[in-house]
Amino acid sequence: MDIDDTAAGAAPAGFATPARVRLAGAARDLVDAVLGTLAVDDAVLDAAARDITRVAEHVRAEAGHAYGRSGETPPESHDDYLPRSPVVGHASPIAPPLGWEVAGDGSVVARGEFPVACEGPPGYVHGGWVALTFDEILGITNAVAGYAGMTGRLTIRYRRPTPLARPVRVEGRVEKVEGRRIVTRARLLVDGTTTAESEGLFVRPSPERVREYFGDRPAYGRGSAS
Repeated sequence: MDIDDTAAGAAPAGFATPARVRLAGAARDLVDAVLGTLAVDDAVLDAAARDITRVAEHVRAEAGHAYGRSGETPPESHDDYLPRSPVVGHASPIAPPLGWEVAGDGSVVARGEFPVACEGPPGYVHGGWVALTFDEILGITNAVAGYAGMTGRLTIRYRRPTPLARPVRVEGRVEKVEGRRIVTRARLLVDGTTTAESEGLFVRPSPERVREYFGDRPAYGRGSAS
């Protein structure tokens, strides 16, 4: 069952419209061009920078305000958040993005590839991007299983470098649930070889903590616990 944020009605029409998804894709192409092209004349780059600045100013002017800058109400549910996700969000220009689906056994499988923007060691994915990916996929795995919680601890074992621009597969599954504590595990594979593994401890926040963090809005069940 494919339920990534562009399918199954998960993407809210108010934000992740087809036009915004296209804009996010164009922005990803731009980032790839900035980081992945060599020996480009400075005059071409300067002209491109001016064009991009004009476009960004035009979009902001049409909006009149920006989420995160002027107090605009943020997404109100986990499904509202997914299109913005820095890992799986098709409406996020910084996301790879990784498409995901629920397997027959209830585990979550994500597929895609990491672009040059995710580079750490030359030719390989930055370890921070690997950690971010695990945190997101583990959180989605919990939510799918009905145990959405907040990250309390994330442990990662890097077995070997993960190459850029190669198909990857991330597999996540809930290991055990004890009261408010959820233990979830995942692994990252390239060509069938595990390049990294992760175990996350997630905590379902108390109603009091939910109100403190989210007020009257439904909690995402995402983020770091405290």
